[in-house]
Amino acid sequence: MKEITEHLSYLKLPFMRENYETIGKTAARKQWDHIQYLSELVEQESNLRRDRCRKRRIKMARFPVIKTMDQFDWTWPKKINQAQVKNLFRLKCIEEKSNVVLIGSVGVGKTHIATALGYQACLKNNTVLFTSTIDAVNNLIAAQHAGQLKQELKKYLKPSLLIMDELGYLPIDKNGADLLFQIISERYERGSIIITTNRVFKEWPEIFNNDSTLTSALLDRLLHHTEAVLIEGDSYRLRKVQKYSSMGWSAAMNHRPIFT
Repeated sequence: MKEITEHLSYLKLPFMRENYETIGKTAARKQWDHIQYLSELVEQESNLRRDRCRKRRIKMARFPVIKTMDQFDWTWPKKINQAQVKNLFRLKCIEEKSNVVLIGSVGVGKTHIATALGYQACLKNNTVLFTSTIDAVNNLIAAQHAGQLKQELKKYLKPSLLIMDELGYLPIDKNGADLLFQIISERYERGSIIITTNRVFKEWPEIFNNDSTLTSALLDRLLHHTEAVLIEGDSYRLRKVQKYSSMGWSAAMNHRPIFT
């Protein structure tokens, strides 16, 4: 028995190591043959490994908080194409290495949808990275100054799905825009990007210091294989704040906003 345990430890099969005797007793009681016994061990070991891999992918994605569409209030946005959004959860964008841009004002649920898509992608065995756009740009600039730009870029190029949140909330200078263009250019037809933004495409030059040439080049690469989702409405968070103010602090503590 000790030798079997040692062999299973060496092979890194923890479920089998801890449970082969227990399942062996079950097999004897139910009169399984050796194939049924082995099949049960392998299946349970495989399930354990898949679960661990799934948890690792979710952790590495760096979601600020886990979101699913079960939590989404479809009645709040004044305008949203439910069929279009639900179709995104087929994750064809990852398979086709295409992009999604979620456009809308603050608090309408863009980040919620993007995070839910990323979470679903993790569950379907895809690698994901979630980052705010400005954090990505700042990290790349810092890496550039430290002579480590190539290594930092790999972080944004490697995942199957890159989620860049809040493009347009803060201006990006020429150097930052050049670095952002590198990400989009390198991922072109190689990996999927989801972007959330409060700016329609015609306003994007304002994000990049009114550099129309760079903006055109960036949009050319990004929009070639992109599905745009427009969401219109007021801020869900602001509605919650107003509601809490009328309820009083103690009552407000028992309620939590849904959208981010």
